[in-house]
Amino acid sequence: MPSAPTEDRPLDLMLAQPRGFCAGVVRAVEIVERALDVHGAPVFVLHEIVHNRRVVEDLERRGAVFVEDLAQVPRGAIVIFSAHGVARRVESGAAGGGLRVIDATCPLVTKVHRQAQRFASEGLEIIIVGHAGHVEVAGTLGQVDGPVHVLCTVEEVDKLIVRDPARLAYVTQTTLSLDDTRDVIAALRRRFPEITGPGLDDICYATQNRQNAVRALAADAEVLLVVGAQNSSNSNRLREVGAQMGIPSYLIEDADDIDPAWLPQGGRVALTAGASTPEVLVDLAIERLRTLGVTTVATAPGVEETTTFKLPAELGRQSVR
Repeated sequence: MPSAPTEDRPLDLMLAQPRGFCAGVVRAVEIVERALDVHGAPVFVLHEIVHNRRVVEDLERRGAVFVEDLAQVPRGAIVIFSAHGVARRVESGAAGGGLRVIDATCPLVTKVHRQAQRFASEGLEIIIVGHAGHVEVAGTLGQVDGPVHVLCTVEEVDKLIVRDPARLAYVTQTTLSLDDTRDVIAALRRRFPEITGPGLDDICYATQNRQNAVRALAADAEVLLVVGAQNSSNSNRLREVGAQMGIPSYLIEDADDIDPAWLPQGGRVALTAGASTPEVLVDLAIERLRTLGVTTVATAPGVEETTTFKLPAELGRQSVR
């Protein structure tokens, strides 16, 4: 355990801005809460509504039931699709099973689905820049017909075999930022000059903003702590960004995960949170860090996010942030 901070060099905590919930996550959680208020418990949710154990457990206490297969949902019950989106066969299965569906898919994920569908309707071979096996990627895969490839490295681009190099299109996983995808997309364009894809403004704003905030903090910090779930893609990426900046970086699910040995004897600790992490977990981490020697807490300047998404019509039309 490090010794206490010296009087000459106190231990400061700087909070990233922005951090934590994005508009898509706020909307998804609000949908489950509103569905419970309107319809009463139980309300079934296919997969984790977002990748955070605290959020899931809080909703379970209110009466949400999380399932991994539609076969677990009684006929006629309400089922909510998670923020990550689902394949068309899941949509069809819900309709065939007589389920009442409320779709909490993030609007930015829905936009990717529509892009992929449009490219496929034009007869283009689709490439998804993302992580194979991620639930969002699985949903996008299931939204299109025809050949689809999933890759996330330049090396995979070099080995890619396609039907017609002149008839290609790509879309990207929303939890990857412009920085995450830049090299892969550049490699695709070098190898397949006629490939088409979405514009830069279609990259998820929240992912990019949070990574930019980490880069700014890491330039003047001794250690980075990221509050987020182990299975959260964007939280893991925030930790990786800190490591790339050359400082020790750790992903923690809650305050108890903080190891006092990680903290310097003085200087600055940077703290951020993934897009599916509630602010209460950040507050608990701050409290623990104060017991470990942090003397001052401040929020770094950063982007003020104002994006809002409307709730589904059946739950109300007001926007949520």
